[in-house]
Amino acid sequence: MRVVIAGGAGALGRRLATDFEGAGHDVVILTRSPKSDLRFRQALWDGRAVGDWASELEGAIVVNLAGELVDRRPTATNIELLRRSRVEPTAALAAASRACGVPPRLWLQMSTLAIYGDAGNDVIDETHPPADGPPQMAGVATAWEAATKAVVADRIVRLRTGVVLDNDTPAFNRLTRLARWGLGGRMGPGDQWVSWIHIDDFLASVRFLLDAQAVDGIVHVTSPNPVRNRDMMTELRRAVHRPWSPPMPAPLVHVGAVLLRTDPGLALTGRRCIPNVLDDAGFEFTHERFAGALDHLLTHAGTDRGSAKHRPAGALSG
Repeated sequence: MRVVIAGGAGALGRRLATDFEGAGHDVVILTRSPKSDLRFRQALWDGRAVGDWASELEGAIVVNLAGELVDRRPTATNIELLRRSRVEPTAALAAASRACGVPPRLWLQMSTLAIYGDAGNDVIDETHPPADGPPQMAGVATAWEAATKAVVADRIVRLRTGVVLDNDTPAFNRLTRLARWGLGGRMGPGDQWVSWIHIDDFLASVRFLLDAQAVDGIVHVTSPNPVRNRDMMTELRRAVHRPWSPPMPAPLVHVGAVLLRTDPGLALTGRRCIPNVLDDAGFEFTHERFAGALDHLLTHAGTDRGSAKHRPAGALSG
């Protein structure tokens, strides 16, 4: 089966491409410029207009990850960049899907649990409505998902995803470095919820969804056990063998975010999301608890974890 990945040159896209390839799929990466370190077949596109690449979508599995990294200051310019870098490629892919003689069999649309904004202690499943803001989180995510309404495919699944924990990725590296540098105290009040998922379970959930023909629409791709910020930081300190660290009040988080050129909302807001659709469909998580997931990642740093060659996909692999 052909799998077309838009945004496949990033860390998560490469992991997915390797997983699909290991299951016997023909992987195609849509890219603006060929990458010499990518062993997968690459098709040129500009992320804005339908071109020769569109024929790759015929009867394929499409995975849309396209979009700039969210780890940046929440300025008006950056928010527009985040929105445009997601909406324009999605609109181009949707236009290509409408021109297909054989529509894509499955459309996996990346999204984020940040679409729920700062949700406090509410337990959020797939029936919960998106929040009105903040614009760099809920606003961008809502516009991204809205662009998929023009997609034509046999089945469309919107993957509202938690923080994907994987070695040598920006989010995970920043968390472990903060703990190692003695900055591993709770951030702000510390009671904000973090919804997360181990990379192995992320990849396994995508494989599961290939064959879960009854599943479409919104799916939470996240561990069933979100963790509060203070507990997350405690586990990070334990895992990297650091003692107690003083808490970081919200004003200091804002100052630090300026220095690191990031969004303080990434640390100070939270969502307590649960994966009801995956649970109801029978998916089984390997890493349900944050502490165990963290230990597994740090123990297996630098190794190939969860590759599809060890856990093949099923019916759609043909």
